Amino acid sequence: MTERTKIALLFGGRSAEHEVSLSSAAAIYKNLNPQKFEIRSIYINKKGNWRLVPSPLLSFAELSNGRFFPFIPWAKGANTQDVKADIYFPILHGPFGEDGTIQGFFEMADVPYIGATVLASAVSMDKATAKILFQAKNLPLTKYAVFLEEEWLFQTETTLKRIQKEFSFPLFVKPANLGSSVGISQVKGFEELGKALTEAFLYDKKILVEEAIRGREIECSVLGNENPKASLPGEVIPYREFYDYQDKYIDGKTTFGIPADLPKNIIKKIQDLSIKAFKAVDCSGMARVDFFLQEKTNLIYLNEINTIPGFTEISMYPKLWEVSHLPFPDLLEKLIDLGLEKHRKKKRNIQGFVS
Repeated sequence: MTERTKIALLFGGRSAEHEVSLSSAAAIYKNLNPQKFEIRSIYINKKGNWRLVPSPLLSFAELSNGRFFPFIPWAKGANTQDVKADIYFPILHGPFGEDGTIQGFFEMADVPYIGATVLASAVSMDKATAKILFQAKNLPLTKYAVFLEEEWLFQTETTLKRIQKEFSFPLFVKPANLGSSVGISQVKGFEELGKALTEAFLYDKKILVEEAIRGREIECSVLGNENPKASLPGEVIPYREFYDYQDKYIDGKTTFGIPADLPKNIIKKIQDLSIKAFKAVDCSGMARVDFFLQEKTNLIYLNEINTIPGFTEISMYPKLWEVSHLPFPDLLEKLIDLGLEKHRKKKRNIQGFVS
């Protein structure tokens, strides 16, 4: 019997998207082929400590009941358990998982891992920085502005007046470094603006104010390294006025068009823009790229890129590959191959260096 590839699945984490990560890890665990892969489940709690657990299918109480260890090897009480693996799969949404920090840890350890590199992870997680790179590649963006917490605390009235002058309502306010719609507000009028800014600054010291586009929410999955491919696009049809955290992970009343009912030319354009966005941030492995399709004009606006998209049973990323003829287990196997390939090429480049 061929020896199984050892996969270390890291989930949980310190971000506000901790619970989302648990759901994603459970779906991945259930869809990895047990005949090909041996899974080592590493649960990271909200303090950043970690422990080996039997699987991510345990209840939250079961995951939390046991001895945790510092993740940093030189810290007091650091783990001595064997967590060696052939490749590491961080399914840690949000800060401390999707922002380049855990990727830097893997780079220092010189081990293969799935997904984007440190740089691509960091710039993609910071929506404000990502927009700068998208603009440099002439990708279509909605009108936006960036605000820092210092501005809000010490120039409150000036900030409010600037937004009122530069934007029309409705608009969106969101933290620059979170996903899963955490901390996002749709603001319909000036009287709601202050509350929305205060809410967003609870999650980040930098926020975005964005023009609201009336139209359809379209998402596209991208897979690959140097030569990425795009899936068929899908449509999010929100139950509420926009696809917020409550509906994504609690109410579940939003419906989806998988794939989206779109003309062929729009599908092709969204796929092309998805690959361009993926390359603009030098991404690798996987990403989900989100768009707005404006009603009446059919103009396409790039919203953001997510380098560790949701992998829950209802998440768009695996669902779109499924309708693009790549089932969930095969998708995971491809991601593992891409991670191993990326590490091999990196090692080859280093070994070819002559001092």
